[in-house]
Amino acid sequence: MSAPQEDLDPQAAPSAETPPPAQKPDDAAESAAEPSVEQPGEDLAALLDAAQKQVADYHDQLLRAHAEVENVRRRAQEDVAKARKFGTESFAESLIPVRDSLEAALAQEDQTVEDWRGGVEATLRQLNAAFDRNQMREIAPAPGEAFDPHRHQAISNVPSAHPQGTVAQTLQKGYLIADRVLRPALVMVSAGPA
Repeated sequence: MSAPQEDLDPQAAPSAETPPPAQKPDDAAESAAEPSVEQPGEDLAALLDAAQKQVADYHDQLLRAHAEVENVRRRAQEDVAKARKFGTESFAESLIPVRDSLEAALAQEDQTVEDWRGGVEATLRQLNAAFDRNQMREIAPAPGEAFDPHRHQAISNVPSAHPQGTVAQTLQKGYLIADRVLRPALVMVSAGPA
């Protein structure tokens, strides 16, 4: 018996002599563009270096900002201390001439009542000018004016011809410094007609 004969069709099966199919040009470009195993590690090290430098810069900026805030706080405290210490300097300068006038009046001998009165009036004008320069104003409510608990201090309620809740009488003037109450006016408040 003879062995079956194989089909000798050249397209049916490749022979051992045929070379393997050639790579496409795109496959070669892709293999050349692929990074090597060492390249990703180098990128991570560079990224870590850059991140550490940025963190160091931020830390330096934070320290500088903290130091600047501390300097501003310290300067503000010094300014407040100076304001407390020298805040009355302007007012004190305004009062010196008033004191000089009072001392001069007391040093004069053999004054008439008219001279004495004239000197006191001149001294009062100096004092009023000092108050005006330093924004100090009187609180002197007139009878019948509405009672203001922020500027007036009630001593008592008394029956009067004025409406209830108004000032019946001012016992002592109050004073403001730049819209801040230095001393409230002492008043008697009307309880209405008896």
